[in-house]
Amino acid sequence: MTTNIIIGGVGGQGILTIAGIIDMAAMQQGLFLKQSEVHGMSQRGGAVESHLRISDKEIYSALIPTGKADLILSIEPMESLRYLPFLAPNGIIVTATEPYINIPNYPEPEIILNEIRKHRHLLVDAEALARQAGNAKAFNLVMLGAASPYLGIASSVLEDAITERFISKGTDTVQMNLEAFRLGATHAKR
Repeated sequence: MTTNIIIGGVGGQGILTIAGIIDMAAMQQGLFLKQSEVHGMSQRGGAVESHLRISDKEIYSALIPTGKADLILSIEPMESLRYLPFLAPNGIIVTATEPYINIPNYPEPEIILNEIRKHRHLLVDAEALARQAGNAKAFNLVMLGAASPYLGIASSVLEDAITERFISKGTDTVQMNLEAFRLGATHAKR
C-alpha cells in the first residue's frame, strides 16, 4: 500500500499542520513516509504545498511523480487546479469551496469548481463546518477530516495525532480541533 498525497493552499491556512498530523499518525501506525514542502512566499498568501508519501514499504523519493497522486487535498479551490497534472486516473480532489482571493484577477469561483467537477472530487464548505466546531481557524482540521477516508490511516490514529499536536494549547483547543476533524469526516461520508 502506498498513498501519495499533495496538500496545497496558501500561507497561513495550516497546510504544514495538516502534513505534520498525517506524518505523526502514519508513524504511529508503523508506516514509512517521506515529505517535502514548498513555501512560495514567506508572507501570508503565497502558495504552499506539501508532497506526502505514505507506504507499508520503504519509500525512496519524497516527490510524487506526475499522474501518481492519489489525493489532492486543497484548502483553497484554485490551488487544487495547480496540481491537476499530478492527479492519478483514480485519484480524488478534496477541496474547500471558499476561495482565498489574493490576486486581482482571481477567476469566478464557479468556473474553478466546474473544472474540479470534471474529476473525482469532494467539495467541502469548510468555513461553515469550522464555525460549527467553534472556531473558523479550525478550517484545516475540517479539511483533514474530509480527506481522512482517503489517507489509509485509521481515524482513531489521526485523532490521537491531533490530540498530541494540540495538547500543549489546552484541552479546549484539542476538543475543538477534534470536533472540526469529525465534522469534516462526517461530511465525507454523506
